[in-house]
Amino acid sequence: MQTAETASVAPKPNGTWGENVTVEFEDGIAWVTLNRPARRNAINPGIVWEMNAIMDALEADDRCKVMVVTGAGESFSAGMDLKEYFRATDSVPPIERERLFRANAAWQWRRMMQFPKPTISMVNGWCFGGAFQFLVASDLAVASEDAVFGLSEINWGIIPAGIVTKAVVEVMSFRDAMYYIMTGETFTGREAADMKLINKAVPAAELKDKTRDLARTLMGKNPYVLRQAKTAARFVKDLTWEQAGDYLMAKSDQTEFRDPENGRNTGMKQFLDDKSFKPGLETYDRG
Repeated sequence: MQTAETASVAPKPNGTWGENVTVEFEDGIAWVTLNRPARRNAINPGIVWEMNAIMDALEADDRCKVMVVTGAGESFSAGMDLKEYFRATDSVPPIERERLFRANAAWQWRRMMQFPKPTISMVNGWCFGGAFQFLVASDLAVASEDAVFGLSEINWGIIPAGIVTKAVVEVMSFRDAMYYIMTGETFTGREAADMKLINKAVPAAELKDKTRDLARTLMGKNPYVLRQAKTAARFVKDLTWEQAGDYLMAKSDQTEFRDPENGRNTGMKQFLDDKSFKPGLETYDRG
């Protein structure tokens, strides 16, 4: 067992995971669990390298239609592991530290935001600091009502760096973001839902079932169109109205042209000709 002081920042062999992160498949859902419950699933180099390998694998694994990220035990994630991720890397060659930081940014937000399959964060407990990065980068988020969120960096004499501050102001109102960044106070899952940090908060006993229901709803949609829709939503946020209009028309044409299911024409036929489809209430019959 490596100590914090001797923990290696070197990447693991491609495809290696299971020590710090586990994966279970269930009817199209890949349950990806940060597995350091004794450390409240704080992000260490092991999690970084394993999550990159897992995302590589799941992208091409047909058993994964939706990826759900959660934490073992009573925590989602307490953020970055101060000993293993920061202090232990202060003395390594700068290039090794830079590679680790790049790899962490890769899985926590760059790849999470662009992952081709739907992603859901299931917040089952403590969610602090660096965990906000992949929480916000995931497509959707559900939390237990009594989950505890916090940006405690100010209490350590540091700022919410990495990409944490950007992530928070991306989804919360500026006033709410400023309040919790500056005070370091905690807030509950219910409050997180009210502030739009997450989509919804549910009783802890129902958390997995509600997340499973959400994943199944997503799996019922046309997967190619779903991927295009979520990509488009992220891109248009930073475009002008004119740019967004042009981009979305082009994206729509691309989607229709490349969709393996030919969903637009199939749905149109079922709605207009067969009278078997009500698009405001259900998904077209995908056969």
